[in-house]
Amino acid sequence: MEDYKYLFKVVLVGNAGVGKTCLVRKFTQGIFPPGQSATIGVDFMIKTVNVDDDKIKLQIWDTAGQERFRSITQSYYRSAHAIVLVYDVACQPSFDCLPEWLSEIETYANRRVLKILVGNKVDKDEEREIPERIGREFSEVNSFDYFLETSALDATNVDALFEQVATRLTHDMKAADQRYSSYKTDRNASGTVTLSDRVNNIISPCCGRN
Repeated sequence: MEDYKYLFKVVLVGNAGVGKTCLVRKFTQGIFPPGQSATIGVDFMIKTVNVDDDKIKLQIWDTAGQERFRSITQSYYRSAHAIVLVYDVACQPSFDCLPEWLSEIETYANRRVLKILVGNKVDKDEEREIPERIGREFSEVNSFDYFLETSALDATNVDALFEQVATRLTHDMKAADQRYSSYKTDRNASGTVTLSDRVNNIISPCCGRN
C-alpha cells in the first residue's frame, strides 16, 4: 500500500471544451489526448507529488461542463480541498460564464476551500480573446487564491498549477496540525487533567498502602 502524508481532493470546473480533461491527463499521464471527447458526469485521476520531502496524494476530479450535469458536479464541491475554475483564453463565452461558476462555488463549497482561476489554451495566442490582465483582475476582485495561465498542448504551467495546489494545501494542513498540537500542549500546561493523569492518581495511593 502506498504511503503518503496527506490526501487532497482537487476539483476542476468550468464550461465544456475549456480543456479541463486535457490539463488533468497532461499532469497525471504526460499526454495530450487528441480529439478528446466531452466528459460525461465526473471522472478522476490520482497522482502523488513530493512537497518538503513528504508524499502528497492528489485526487483530481474532472467535472463535465454541460448544464445537464450541474446537479452531479455540485455534489463534489463540499468535500473539495481545492477548486480550479478553468476558462479558455480564446473563447469569450467561457470567460463570461465565470460569475455563474463562482456563484456555485460560493454556494456549495467549503468557505475555506483553495480557489484557483486558470486561463487555459495560451498556445492559441493569435486567437486570444481574453488578455492576461483581464483574467488576473477578475481573480483579484473575486478573491481567488491565485491566477495562472496554462496550455495542456505544450505543457505551459501545467505541472506548476498542480504542484502549487499541493504545496499550498500541505503548508495549510501542517499549520493546522501545529495549531492543534500547540492547543493540546497549552491545555495540559494549564492543569487540565488527562486520562493518564487520572489513572496514575488512582494507582499511586493504592501502591503506597502498607
